Amino acid sequence: MFSTDIIYEVVTFSIGDTKSGSKMGKLQLKDPNTGEFLNCILWEEALNRMDSKLFRCGNLLRIVSGSFNEKYNNCLVSALELIKEAKTGLSEEEREQEYAAICEYIDKIKDDKLREFVRDIYTKNRDKILIMPAAKLMHHNYIGGLMVHILECLKYAEANMNVFFQRVNHDEVYAACLLHDIGKIFEYTVNTESGLIDYDENFRKEWISHSQYGFSICMTAGFKRVAKMIAAHHARTDWGAIVDLNEKDLEPFVYLIHHIDDLSAKFGKTNVAMLG
Repeated sequence: MFSTDIIYEVVTFSIGDTKSGSKMGKLQLKDPNTGEFLNCILWEEALNRMDSKLFRCGNLLRIVSGSFNEKYNNCLVSALELIKEAKTGLSEEEREQEYAAICEYIDKIKDDKLREFVRDIYTKNRDKILIMPAAKLMHHNYIGGLMVHILECLKYAEANMNVFFQRVNHDEVYAACLLHDIGKIFEYTVNTESGLIDYDENFRKEWISHSQYGFSICMTAGFKRVAKMIAAHHARTDWGAIVDLNEKDLEPFVYLIHHIDDLSAKFGKTNVAMLG
């Protein structure tokens, strides 16, 4: 027996293949009242009856029909009811405003070669940048979330450089903020109708991570200090960093993007449910 009174929030959703070749959905829900997670399985027959928009991150759902395990932390779901639909992310107007604000920071880069290098990347990839999230789950995981995250990083950098870090190269720090996550426009896919986010399989065939992508393009262009900041922004190699910040005798500028990125990830609007 289970209660249909509990309203759950969608945390993550993905579809995979079973050994028999059929489709299987994996849905993680959270009880907002207790914070407890519920891991759900949906067989292909159930998936075919449901609209994919049901599984948008932040949606509030009720389990209408399903069977729980003994500990009530896993459920085989056969029917769901949408209680409240979450926003997919920023509106088109909001996305254009974020992009324009980011371009203003690109213009602040005084070094002509570096500025045009960054501008060219943003111009060529504008359509992807406008819609891409900053993550599948951890932070800014909604349409336009990557721009929100990048702009927050730029603002944190500007405020701190003007007060505390006046001796660092401002151009390089701005460029690192603008490019540290640029690989995510290729690493992720996002359905602009449903808001569902997934990994792009083609990216994983060619690259290890978005950090490696950002590091590589900057190194190739000759911006080695920018590349090193990007390489260290995940702080530890077991978290995906190329440069581990536990190494000895690192130059102080190497730490900057990690701390700026971490502030945005922890204090920014973490998911669509917080957009209101």
